[in-house]
Order: sequence, then C-alpha cells, then structure tokens
Amino acid sequence: MTGPAMPQRILEPGQIESAGQRSTPRVRLPARERLFTRRAERLRERAQGHALADYLRLLAMVCDVQQQALGGFTPAPPSADRLARARKHAMPPLLATDWPRDPHWRGVVHAIAVALASARAPAAVGALGARLRDAPEAWLEAQADALLGVREDAIDVAAAPFLMAALQVLFVASTGAFTAADVSPLDVRTVCPLCGSAPVASVVAGQGAQAGQRFLHCALCATEWHRVRVQCTHCGAGGKDVAYRTLARGDAVDDVAAADAEAVRAETCDACRSYRKILYEERDTAVEPVADDLASLALDLLLAEEGYHRASGNPLLRQGGG
Repeated sequence: MTGPAMPQRILEPGQIESAGQRSTPRVRLPARERLFTRRAERLRERAQGHALADYLRLLAMVCDVQQQALGGFTPAPPSADRLARARKHAMPPLLATDWPRDPHWRGVVHAIAVALASARAPAAVGALGARLRDAPEAWLEAQADALLGVREDAIDVAAAPFLMAALQVLFVASTGAFTAADVSPLDVRTVCPLCGSAPVASVVAGQGAQAGQRFLHCALCATEWHRVRVQCTHCGAGGKDVAYRTLARGDAVDDVAAADAEAVRAETCDACRSYRKILYEERDTAVEPVADDLASLALDLLLAEEGYHRASGNPLLRQGGG
C-alpha cells in the first residue's frame, strides 16, 4: 500500500554518533513469525502486471514453504565458547561459513522440491524439483558450502535460489538464540554483524523514532544493521560520489528528492562503480528488501548499461555480483 510522502530526516555522521545513537538501534533482528509470509505477500503484489510475474509468483510459493518450515524449527543455540571467541575476535557469532549446519535444512530443501515438482509451472521447474528432491546429502552440503562461501565456479545456478531459500530458513531460525545486545559491531560494516553475509538492499525506516534511519538487510538471516545514509554501502564513499536513480528518472538525484519519487531506488557510487537498491518506507509501507529488489530488475539492466555493477546479488535469483 502506497501512502503520501512524508518528510525525511537525514542525520549526518556526527549527529548519529551522538544523539542519534540513543534512538537508533544498531541491530534489528528479524520478525520471524511473519518474515516469509510478508515477503510472499509482497511478491504476489508486485507480480501483478510484471514481466516476470510467473517467476515472482513461484518464489512467493517458495516463501510460503519457508514460513511453514520455520515454524517450530529451533536449532541448537551457540555454545558459550563460540560466543566468547566471536566477541574476542570481533567476528559474527553466527558466521555463515563456519556455522555447524543443522541437518534440518536439508528437510526444507525437500519441502521446497516437492512444491516445485507439483507446481503449475514449466516442465523445467518440475524437473528441477524432482532433481532437488532426490539430491544426495553430500551434494546438498557441498552446494551449501559453495553458496555461503560465494564460490561461483562450484554453484549449481538453477538450484541456487531454492537451496538459498532453505538456508535462509536455517539462519533466520538461528537468530532466535540471540538478542540485539548479543550482536557486537564489526570492524567491517558492510557485512551482517550476526552471520557475516552481504546485504541484499537497504531500507529507510518510515515511522516512529527510527524514521529516516537507514538499515542494511542481510540476504541470508534477515538481520538489519544501521548504516549512515548518503554513503556507499560497498566502499564507504560519500558526498558527490553517491547518487540515486530510478527507472522513471534515470538522471542522478540527491537523497532528499527520494521522498517525491519511487519507493525503490538504486544508490550508485562513482568511486567503486557499484550500487545497491534502497527502499523508502515513507513512500510505501509494504516495501520488502528481497521482494522489491527482485521486482525492480529493470533498474539493474539500466545500471548495467551505464557501467555499474551490483555490490551483491539477490538470494533468490542467481546473478552477477561485485
């Protein structure tokens, strides 16, 4: 649902380091009870009249399976030793490349595979579902290692979005063992402080005390962490190097103008020639990072023509990353 534009408040770095710190949480853990349901709803909404409508609806079905699988799934909490090591070395306590995976995640793969095999979709989708349903455990684990370690040459591109969907369930469920206070800031602010994965996009809050504050959204565990606005989320450059683009207005505009434009924009950086999407809740309270990033792929094509590259990809669509 799209609402009227509201004034935005942009805090400078100095302000955030002082008064802003009192009202801005460093970390926001995912609302697990509705995370995937909300994503499914947004995918179905954005699918209406979309060139990729069938794919968006297929992914909405996958999100329904994810939410069902998430219910009642409680992975073992991290040990005190693991938490202590993470604090000592300023490492993510749920580090994706070093976390002992609960075998239940393979059961989520099976549930997604069954849904794909029975979906009203092209034959290739059903065939992929059957292949995933019968995949050996060793292959699934090797693919998980490749996906979480971003080893592109070892990734099965067709299966990757659905394997990532299963891994999302595991890592979102694992966030339940933490409170925001358990998650310490990292020296590297461009990755998730809980699991160390890259963000898919950022969201500017539109309501309450956090209105106008920007949070990066983890592509894997859905944790969000605060990041100063008008600053590249890949290399940290700011000022004149950062600009904002939409399909309706291809020329660069400043961040303040976003309140009068679309809810989904691309934040580009001329210092590193990368970009990530940035979503504005004051323009549309229903924005959802993974869903809206997928539904705005035409913007990715425009920016690719201009020589920009994605700083990181979308977990539900295998594509080039930075």
